[in-house]
Amino acid sequence: MCSRRYFLKSSASVALGALFLPVLSEAARNTIKVNNVGIQLYTVRKAMLNDAAGTLKQLAQIGYKELESARSEKGLYYGLQPKEIKNIAEDLGMTLRSGHVHIDNDWERTVAAAAETGQDYLICSTLPSQGQTVANYQHCADTFSKAAEDCKKAGVMFGYHNHDYEFEKETGQVLYDVLLDRTDPEMVKMEMDLGWVILTGNDPVTYFEKYPGRFPLWHLKDMDKDKLQSTEFGKGAINITRMLQNADKSKMKYFFVEQEEYTGTAMNSVKYNFNYLKKLHM
Repeated sequence: MCSRRYFLKSSASVALGALFLPVLSEAARNTIKVNNVGIQLYTVRKAMLNDAAGTLKQLAQIGYKELESARSEKGLYYGLQPKEIKNIAEDLGMTLRSGHVHIDNDWERTVAAAAETGQDYLICSTLPSQGQTVANYQHCADTFSKAAEDCKKAGVMFGYHNHDYEFEKETGQVLYDVLLDRTDPEMVKMEMDLGWVILTGNDPVTYFEKYPGRFPLWHLKDMDKDKLQSTEFGKGAINITRMLQNADKSKMKYFFVEQEEYTGTAMNSVKYNFNYLKKLHM
């Protein structure tokens, strides 16, 4: 697999320039109302490992409603049991909707745990086998199809979360498109990380139109195109408002705020991002 920075720096600067739209003025923002804001818990990963229940309480106090977990050194739910995180979230007025996992030797237990939490989606966060070739992506697509069958039996929807390297090409084929074209759109959904898609010079809206209904989940983030890393909303180069205005084209059901790097503390960043979104209104 190529490095993220190598691939991004080798992407076409013209395409990137067309997609890094300026943030809209305050007046132009007054076209959208954002409710049920979700968060990918990887954003507050250290806090979750130190005190999962306390961190969830802080997120609830800020106003976050939807949760997506991420596999950690303490397991799928930061040391909490499946029913435990479900109950804590519900008591706080939140819902665990999704979780990032790997397809590995623990897959059967992973699916069972997801079913126990009552979450809607189980998202593979990394390719199950490595290789930037069409053949490997075809193999991964077939693995996803089998995983989706397992999830369906458990009452959970399977999906895959992209990075940047999936948008490389081999023999003229975009590798990400191989995953989309080779899997059943009713069985294998995609969680689109909008930031990484745009950094590669691609437009998420083009994918929403070409593959309708495939992107029910989003990672919503702003990106510093010079540092090639995430930042707080409105401080980077991605037009958050434009993305939200195209939610219907995506058939988006849930979005999760994600920020991987911070200028201060993670909790200050998630507060800032939540307040930014709540200022967007009809």
